[in-house]
Amino acid sequence: MKYFPEASEEDRAGFLAAAKEFVVEAGPKKMAKLPPVGRIQWQLAAEGRADELIEVLRYDRENPGVHQVKGLRRARVELPGVGLGALPPLVKNLKRSELPVSSRLTDMEWRDGRLVLRGYAYVPNAPAATGKRSVRVAGLRKEGGGGSVPLKLKTVLEPKATRSAPGALHCYDWSGFEITIDPRRLRSRGRWQSGTWFLGIGIPRPGGLSVGRVYRNDAGRGGHSQVQVAESGVRVVAGFEEDCFRLTVDVVPAEIEAHEAARDGVEVTVRSCPKTTGGRTPVELRVSHPGSRTAARYPLESREGSYGDGWARSAAYVPFADLPVDGVRPKKVQNSRVSIVFADGTSRRATVAQSLRTGTYQLPGGREVAAHTDGAGTFFLQTRVVQPVVDRMRWTAQGELSLQGTYPGPEEPLRLVLRHGTRHEEKVLPVEVADGRFSALVAPDAMATYEGTLPLRSGRWYFTFRAAAEWDHANDIPVTLRPDLVGTLPMAHKGQHRRYTVDRRFFNRFFLNSGSALSPQVRGGYRQRQLRETYYPAQQRLPLREAVLYNSFGGKQFSDSPRAVYQEFASRGTDIEHIAVVADQQAVLPAGVRGVAWGSEEWYEALARSRYVVTNVGINDWFTRREGQVVVQTWHGTPLKRIGADLLGTPKANLAYIASLPQRSRQFSLFVSPNAFTTPIMTHAFRLKCEVLESGYPRNDVFHAPEREKTAARVREQLGIPEGKKIVLYAPTWRDDQRYDGKRFKLDQQVDLTAAEAALGEDHVFLYRKHNKVLDSIPGAGQGFVYDVAAYPDIADLYLIADVLITDYSSVLFDFAHSGRPMLFFTYDLEHYRDTLRGFYFDFTERAPGPLLKNSEDLVDAIRNIDSVSARYREKYEQFVKDFCEPSDGRASARVVDRMLEIAAGE
Repeated sequence: MKYFPEASEEDRAGFLAAAKEFVVEAGPKKMAKLPPVGRIQWQLAAEGRADELIEVLRYDRENPGVHQVKGLRRARVELPGVGLGALPPLVKNLKRSELPVSSRLTDMEWRDGRLVLRGYAYVPNAPAATGKRSVRVAGLRKEGGGGSVPLKLKTVLEPKATRSAPGALHCYDWSGFEITIDPRRLRSRGRWQSGTWFLGIGIPRPGGLSVGRVYRNDAGRGGHSQVQVAESGVRVVAGFEEDCFRLTVDVVPAEIEAHEAARDGVEVTVRSCPKTTGGRTPVELRVSHPGSRTAARYPLESREGSYGDGWARSAAYVPFADLPVDGVRPKKVQNSRVSIVFADGTSRRATVAQSLRTGTYQLPGGREVAAHTDGAGTFFLQTRVVQPVVDRMRWTAQGELSLQGTYPGPEEPLRLVLRHGTRHEEKVLPVEVADGRFSALVAPDAMATYEGTLPLRSGRWYFTFRAAAEWDHANDIPVTLRPDLVGTLPMAHKGQHRRYTVDRRFFNRFFLNSGSALSPQVRGGYRQRQLRETYYPAQQRLPLREAVLYNSFGGKQFSDSPRAVYQEFASRGTDIEHIAVVADQQAVLPAGVRGVAWGSEEWYEALARSRYVVTNVGINDWFTRREGQVVVQTWHGTPLKRIGADLLGTPKANLAYIASLPQRSRQFSLFVSPNAFTTPIMTHAFRLKCEVLESGYPRNDVFHAPEREKTAARVREQLGIPEGKKIVLYAPTWRDDQRYDGKRFKLDQQVDLTAAEAALGEDHVFLYRKHNKVLDSIPGAGQGFVYDVAAYPDIADLYLIADVLITDYSSVLFDFAHSGRPMLFFTYDLEHYRDTLRGFYFDFTERAPGPLLKNSEDLVDAIRNIDSVSARYREKYEQFVKDFCEPSDGRASARVVDRMLEIAAGE
């Protein structure tokens, strides 16, 4: 089904016949279980309506899972631009379960005793509200029956709903809501009674009304429980059950009021309401540990006295020795649940009084016991490694985040580490620790890089302490916020080009969120579709400008052959504007080069109006080269691994992409080939319908540049490499089967870096250049032997300083061969990679210009004996250079620029 549009007539006929049998055998009940668009596809196939099926499949590729909902009495599917004809009602009509409410609670706060909820709610694919007059209803319903409370829902503008929605077809901007709840309305006959209430929102849509609950956010106030004390002894908890918002009235018979050190333990004070009957008098604390399934009981002893509030007091002593410490490590705590047991044998989870302050008690061995709580006000005892806890946080006038707090841990050199929540990238910053306190400053608008400062990459960055001698993040200690300060978040700062916000997850684990570099008006699939379909064509109707747009790896860097072409233009003094695509402001540009953010209006304008476009990766399939425009595809490597149409017949083949290759290649004026080996491969693999220029790669001119020795000295100084140290550069490719999800690949780290340092550390350094698709941090980086150079802007500069290159199946081997210096191939998974994952264009085992090594021990040995290894492979190396490194004269950039200018002149 997926590749039916690309199938042959014979294969189509066979599929349609099989589809007819499948639908008959499946019957209406099984067909009804398919998603709506899937039902339509199979019905069209069963009826032999091939042309309409192709329309639907192509529509679904562009809008996966997205359609329109129409109808009066019955809701049905409609696909814009696709004629569905007379399909059976059971196929087109939508069930109630296929029209759910999609909702998110984005913010929640208690204000003057009332709870204010903000978020969004809509029915996916159904017509959305277009203004404040949206007709929606909201109410609270008590669990187990017992009544409901209607609520007023105010419609507000909330573009986040559109940005977060799947697909690009619908706008849900006016699906935002604001609801204010007065908890006094939950009383029964003027009295508080314990109970739980769930929030529901009803939304009109074709065929009826969809009703659904409201789901929590994954962070911030909209994702954490909050407590309001309605009156003495009554708590109202705004919280969640299975991620759905709920409001709980808790009439409290007893609660934890205080704690303090006592002998070798902690004394916990309970206050109880005297209005309770004798059977509800608290008599003991039960402390249980779910992990070990153990529990201990500690008697509560009355504390006589007049407290002035009408509540009685009692206290229990809990020895530290009774609390579990097994398994406690920096990222693993042991929580002990505390319950209050009453005289009648009943019990309840201990909750905290409004006046309680959390605190910690030090144990031997760098551990501590924390008297802790959470958003719902639950009290528990937590055994953990000593943690840094922030008690003062503010944005300075200079745009720095100032952190101060307590850390009674061991006195040793420490670093503050910011670790990205999804990319696992790290920023290491100084931290001052003295007399049990610490302080640090974070300047997110000016993070140091090799070529200057850049804003902190977008996303969430979490804070940890790391001992300076630690090899990796395994023993990092989380930095948390003092629990009574969580209400001060979010804490926002408007930087020079983006917004930074301190917020939290997991109650008091705070993070620094670096916002998008794009304006809100262009974010998300819906806005990008508007730009593609309206703004971009309008810009194409305007005159071309004498400008070059450079696109290197989608704006992740300003590097590779596009940068080399820029340098050639600059050396000629050509009167032309230079524009570079920059993703997330993560590239430092030379003076005189203007950056445009990927996905911005400026980016679309530059694509539409620049006379020249130079790219080393594919351009979106909606891009069309206009008359007079010169588009150069430099690509980014001589192919060892099979690509494009040459993957046909393998599980990796994407037939839809392959079918689009001829049209994509027609948008290129010129395709740059590095050598005679590559030219026929690229012509076939990419179905090229454009001119191919076998000029050599512009990026490899660096090996012939007159200033290459000066460049190498600068690079060594930038990296801080000690004088006299030999440099090993490790640049592996990514593994298709090693990924977190989608395009997020794992670091497949197989080099024993500890052993390598022991054997080589005296006179070598190890530069680790992971592929730009690979996430994760590099173990050992920053300890003097291993250098993480993934963020270095251009690998070509690293080639100039490397004495030895280690790679595997990466195309860097073809580039580095221009240097003539030794190469080693760490191919621990050769058979699997070659035979299962990708396949090669030639017998790598026979033609590799260096040894193929299976384990880390052999790799280290080869580095130590590199001279003898090089001598053994001298002839293979020379032949490899002849086969893959010609032309190689330092003039590839000049040849490309010459041809660009000729094409522009009509030659």
